[in-house]
Amino acid sequence: GWLFWRAMASGRRSGDRKRQVILLILCVCVCQSGAETLRYSVPEEMERDSFVANIAKDLGVPLSQLAARKARVVSEGNEQLFRLNQNTGVLTAKESLDREEICPQSDTCTLVFKIFFENPLQLIRGEVEVRDVNDNSPVFPEKEMVLKILETASPGSRFPLESAQDKDVGINGLQNYSLAPNPHFSLAIGTAKDGVKYLELVLQRQLDREEQGELNLLLTATDGGSPPRSGTAQVRIVVVDANDNIPVFERETYEVRLAENSPLEQLVVRVTAADPDEGSNGEVRYAFTQTSERSRQLFQLNPTTGEIRVAGKLDFEEAKSHKMVVKATDGGELYAHCKVQVEVLDVNDNAPEIALTSLSASIPEDAPPRTVVALFSVRDRDSGDNGRTECSIDGDLPFSLTPTFDNYYELRTNAALDRERTAEYNITITATDWGRKRLSSQESIFVQISDVNDNPPEFTQEVYTMSVTENNSPMLRIGSLKATDADAGINARVNYALMRQEGKEQPEVSVNAENGDVYILRPLDYEKVRAFEITVRAADGGSPPRSAQAVLHIVVRDENDNPPVLLHPAPERTAPGELLPRWAPPGYLVATAAAAAADAGQNAWLSYELAKATEPGLFRVGLHSGEVRTARDVTVGDTARHRRILLVRDRGQPSRSATATLAVALVDGFSEAYLRVREEAPAAEPDGPLTLYLIASLVCVSALFLATAVAAAVVKVRRARRSETETLPTFPTTATESSAGSLPRSYVYDVCFAAGTVNSEFRFLRPLFPCFPAGLPPGPGEQRSSVCSQDAANLGAEGD
Repeated sequence: GWLFWRAMASGRRSGDRKRQVILLILCVCVCQSGAETLRYSVPEEMERDSFVANIAKDLGVPLSQLAARKARVVSEGNEQLFRLNQNTGVLTAKESLDREEICPQSDTCTLVFKIFFENPLQLIRGEVEVRDVNDNSPVFPEKEMVLKILETASPGSRFPLESAQDKDVGINGLQNYSLAPNPHFSLAIGTAKDGVKYLELVLQRQLDREEQGELNLLLTATDGGSPPRSGTAQVRIVVVDANDNIPVFERETYEVRLAENSPLEQLVVRVTAADPDEGSNGEVRYAFTQTSERSRQLFQLNPTTGEIRVAGKLDFEEAKSHKMVVKATDGGELYAHCKVQVEVLDVNDNAPEIALTSLSASIPEDAPPRTVVALFSVRDRDSGDNGRTECSIDGDLPFSLTPTFDNYYELRTNAALDRERTAEYNITITATDWGRKRLSSQESIFVQISDVNDNPPEFTQEVYTMSVTENNSPMLRIGSLKATDADAGINARVNYALMRQEGKEQPEVSVNAENGDVYILRPLDYEKVRAFEITVRAADGGSPPRSAQAVLHIVVRDENDNPPVLLHPAPERTAPGELLPRWAPPGYLVATAAAAAADAGQNAWLSYELAKATEPGLFRVGLHSGEVRTARDVTVGDTARHRRILLVRDRGQPSRSATATLAVALVDGFSEAYLRVREEAPAAEPDGPLTLYLIASLVCVSALFLATAVAAAVVKVRRARRSETETLPTFPTTATESSAGSLPRSYVYDVCFAAGTVNSEFRFLRPLFPCFPAGLPPGPGEQRSSVCSQDAANLGAEGD
């Protein structure tokens, strides 16, 4: 921008349009060739927030990109001198720039700054030259300089004068001296090797103290500014009586090398001047002359001994050398000069300085290796190896340092990150110089690792087993599932849901989506469902979500909610009876009760007992087998018909039971027709006279039954005698014998014999009881079955 302005200004001054175009093209070429470094020039003493350059225009960057890429300007050093407006792209000076304050000992004053862009990271170097303005006048160290000159001084003698100082540089700096016209002296101006101008008074005509003992001359110093500035000093010449000898130094120039960490009061050098005169004319005293104020502050001169010692803290980084002039004056006011040059040696007394430029406070855990985390610079104000630095990271961390340029380093990742293992890093960067006594400094960078959904939920168990008792209440909580996710935030928020299975009925289970509590929605029935399994899915809140599955096994516990069911004898009102021969021995199997319970376990353990019987001592029942057997021999006095109430009870809590009636008829043989016992409902016990009537009726019926039985027995005996000579039928050999007095159920036959004939007919029927013809009693250990196929009389209709 500045080059373009200068080119246009030059074109306008010349008035030549062609030359302006040529200069413009040349300026563009120069700008293009130096695109890597932006160079600008501004005059000093500009007002605050003055325009420096349009960065966006010079870089060709749209204004929207400045804010989006977080463009900012950083000046070298601790003080930030410029400000970049991201909305306009204009670079301005934060404060008024004073070249003499910023660059006090430099002819050129160049301020270096860097412009940083992010996303992607980009750094552009810029320089601003602060041009000097003639804002300082030359100043003499003293307003009045007194010179004592012997009247015997010969023409041509030279007498040094204090030089004026001008803080401006270049053309605005000190350019010339002038001396007011006088008859005795002229002014000689010389230039030293270092470019500093010095001046001397040259005696043109012999002095005569008696004629004029004192002269006053006006010395003027002028700079080259426009308009020029000047400063004056009064030179008073005191004419002294003759002193034959002046002090003489041993050396014209003393050169000393001194370390910058030299302590106070350390001897630097001793200057010595000899004067052969006697008395006061031979006594020499020393003083600084033509020496800068800073050098006077750092060094002190003993006026008597000529020793120069350290009086302040030396700093190589501030000034690498100091030049002083020592004036030796004797008692006769004669003097001589010598130069003392002190070279300051660098010592490693400055630790490296780490300046953080850019930092990403948080990076995702899936960031690829070589991702830039931070950008920083290292500066050491020492020189040589003392100013050479190296950087390292403390500890074994997945980060590395990459040097870029101008002592800038990038902090990058060098391995994959895992937030679940390490959620944050406190990175300590150590910068160390290469001095003999190595100095170092540290800077801590805190980097947060942001979570990425890279971990699925994990159940605490692969299979969860829960139990519930049947007939439960609705919405009963029976347990809880638990899944954890190693991620953080929404990525670790777990939701639970049941997996739908096609073709299967929806289970009566619900899972709380937030905490995994398992609820049974409706009452369950153990007899219908004893156990079932469902799949539960746990999904996190990431995008995309991750999930895991677990099996939920639910076991239904039985409750004693079903009474036993009697299979035999059937619990209907009408049921076939059982026939018992009167010759049956004790333990004779009359019938076997069979019952079942829909429950399980202890609730299905059944026990049998006789709840009510007409002859309590005649029968007994097996507690667990249900076998009804005779407990004793049948006697003549036993009732012919018996009704037994069987009670079946389970062992549940509370216990449940069922009853059935078993009708048993006592028979002498099987000549009667096959009897069928009909179950009758037990009559309620009568109250009052009704009981007497029932007893009388029972007695009558019993008498009638006995008479009928006796008649039937007589008839059968007679028939048996007539058929003694007839051949008996042969029974199948496959029928096994039974010690209980009856055939097994699988080998019972219906056998019909017509009286006086041997023709027979076999049919498989219901269980039958044997009846032997008269005259054929059963032999020991065996029983032969014979029965008529005629329908038995309904014993239930006759009553007990």
